[in-house]
Amino acid sequence: MNAWMTHQIENQFDELSNYNLYRTDPVLQEILMRYGSQDHTLLADFGEKVGSTQAYHLADQANRHTPELHAFDARGRRINDLEFHPAWHAWMKLNREYGVHSHPFIATQSKTNWVDWAARFYLSGQVECGNLCPNAMTLGSIPLLQREPALWQQLGEKLLSTNYDECDVPISEKSSIWIGMGMTEKQGGSDVRANQTLARPIAQSGRGQEYLLNGHKWFFSAPMSDAHLVVAQTSEDGLGCFYVPRWLEDGTKNTVNIQRLKDKVGNRSNSSSEVEFHDAWGVMIGEAGRGIPTIIEMAAYTRLTCVVGSSAIVRQALVQCIAYTRQRKAFGKVLADQPLMQAVLTDLALESEAAVQLSMHLAACYQQQDVLSQAWTRIMTPAAKFWICKRAVELTGEAMEVFGGNGYVETGIMARLFKEAPVNSIWEGSGNVMCLDVLRAIQRHPESIQVLLESFYEVTSQEQKLQNEIHELMDDLKQSPEQLQFMARNFVSRLVILAQAVLLKRYAPDDVADAFIQSRYSQFHGRVTGLISMPETSVIQRILERSFPT
Repeated sequence: MNAWMTHQIENQFDELSNYNLYRTDPVLQEILMRYGSQDHTLLADFGEKVGSTQAYHLADQANRHTPELHAFDARGRRINDLEFHPAWHAWMKLNREYGVHSHPFIATQSKTNWVDWAARFYLSGQVECGNLCPNAMTLGSIPLLQREPALWQQLGEKLLSTNYDECDVPISEKSSIWIGMGMTEKQGGSDVRANQTLARPIAQSGRGQEYLLNGHKWFFSAPMSDAHLVVAQTSEDGLGCFYVPRWLEDGTKNTVNIQRLKDKVGNRSNSSSEVEFHDAWGVMIGEAGRGIPTIIEMAAYTRLTCVVGSSAIVRQALVQCIAYTRQRKAFGKVLADQPLMQAVLTDLALESEAAVQLSMHLAACYQQQDVLSQAWTRIMTPAAKFWICKRAVELTGEAMEVFGGNGYVETGIMARLFKEAPVNSIWEGSGNVMCLDVLRAIQRHPESIQVLLESFYEVTSQEQKLQNEIHELMDDLKQSPEQLQFMARNFVSRLVILAQAVLLKRYAPDDVADAFIQSRYSQFHGRVTGLISMPETSVIQRILERSFPT
């Protein structure tokens, strides 16, 4: 031994990389087979690419070398330029190539287009989350812009394109484009009706007409996007929604001045900004006076991306924990074989499968028009965003602890997952906003909650705990509006857990469904991860092997 070497490096293991995220996920494969997806080969190829050592390295680089704002040139002229590391562009190009930004609107003839999209988003979001923001907003903008014939003729082909064009030039010179969003202002936050940005018509007012915008946005997502959908007040009609391009047709930049980039806790690779509009040119989309309903339609899609994205974060945390504990030894035994660690891993596995089953079922409902699917999308989209995004925050902290001190360093993916998780819970409406939206959906469409709960009866009639829960939830709905709002977090949490239990009973092995129901309806569950009754050793092994095969 070298005289200066004080110890051998052993029993130390790097975070997992260089594996196929799709082929090592039996649950995801089962879901796609159930829906009849024809994308298995393509998703396996995508899973290989996003799981490569290079992809993990690029994700790390993109989050360490964050975007830089060059507001002015050397002579003081306003340029509003954003500079990104090549690793960011590599990830954007990869996701664009596989249609993460627009697949449901490309594969319109496919009966599984939304599920196939969700699988893409889920795989990508396990490794690099920041670039999913412009992908999500572009996805959500497409159905709105499709209803604006003049704009769609100009933008449609570029929005659907799977080519990645990183050039910051006018849209007419680009092969593909991205769309961002601008809603939040300092004085209002989630209260969009308090917005003060003013849109003044250049000539006529109304849908399809040109306006000049003046005001600010406190959070302006992905300012490097080629255009944004912006909510602003009008003196004639109240709030409207406006298409505001980054460049004007004369080759000059629109006067959307970036004040600064947000120094965020996580989501570091992606740029978020504060901006001011100085007679910024825009076109009203949607009906005059219906700016909020218009932008909320976009949010219905981006909220789904939050659900799928948080499920992806939980999945990656679980896989990293299983892979690590199968190698790491403590007290003379491999961690994964120690009963208390098995309790944590099993609980994480149950949570992960429940999240992805609900995420993919929701995605499938987006491609259907029947009454039950509409009930799922209206009620369960905000409900799932509340619950799954909240759970990701807790579970990534638990997963970090599995790695001990190694998890609490910036050089690995665990810290990035931990810091990334809260953004999905905050973006597109915080937890309280989601719970209120669930109550509003029930109040506006009371038949939807009835249809939804009745659809559970086939399963719940066989499980007394679940049947009791349905009756209690229906009793809760009889409370006064004030009482129901006060207990909204409790109600929404229980509704989501019930939906997850039903889906697991329908589609997962009995080992998984029974363990989930037993643990989630225990009086102790939810305080910390791992508070579950010990199933047979063979059941534990089957659950963990299903989660991440050896």
